[in-house]
Amino acid sequence: MTYTHGHHESVLRSHTWRTAENSAGYLLPHLRPGLSLLDVGCGPGTITVDLAQRLTPGQVIGLDASAEVVTQAQALASGAEATNVRFEVGDLFALRYDDASFDVVHAHQVLQHLVDPVAALVELRRVLRPGGVLAARDSDYSAFVWAPADPALDRWIEIYLAVTARNGHDARIGPALLGLAHAAGFSEVEVSSTTWTFAEPESRRWWGGLWADRVQYSRFAEQAVAYGLADINELQSIAEAFANWAGSPDGVFIVPHVEILARR
Repeated sequence: MTYTHGHHESVLRSHTWRTAENSAGYLLPHLRPGLSLLDVGCGPGTITVDLAQRLTPGQVIGLDASAEVVTQAQALASGAEATNVRFEVGDLFALRYDDASFDVVHAHQVLQHLVDPVAALVELRRVLRPGGVLAARDSDYSAFVWAPADPALDRWIEIYLAVTARNGHDARIGPALLGLAHAAGFSEVEVSSTTWTFAEPESRRWWGGLWADRVQYSRFAEQAVAYGLADINELQSIAEAFANWAGSPDGVFIVPHVEILARR
């Protein structure tokens, strides 16, 4: 599997910002102590550890394809003294767990990076207990909006969508989650949507800064150049546009997400 973003520091800067509150709020009312949970594509584990603290004494497993980020997640859990969570390297298309093993399966920003998201959902459904819930949240890059307008940021989205398409992924997948869940065999699916909004000076500096770095140094940048979709000079101009946006007192950036709660 090709992961468009890779694990450059600028990518992990974004991932480690994520918490249960800002990234899985739609799921929280459905949790209670004692439930078991599998967090696929857990990355550095910040959401996973948050969820584990809410489910104690229920057991939580964080799964990721990258041994590097699993090591980081293990260190986070150890520092937080989260004794009911463990992290493993694995393949979400071939889970090593028995049928009906978990009460909850959680996938945050995962399906957009898969060539066959329906096959992944079928496998995730397999490990859910009857009555269990799959919680999935994905964005739609084509629906990102910002102000002030800047043609360089329009070009960034164009390049990003082209890179993900070349990788066989759907960066617009958010609104399609309901249909994908139906195709995977779920019949009871609840849909909602939320946004991340960056408008305060500190949040603008953070969001603009990490993307200024990502468009130059992450795997996305490497792929954009390797695929002939952009050159280094163009990526540098996009990074400068992000820096300019971050410094604007009128800057607003909105990232929309679609969420599903699908019951087995």
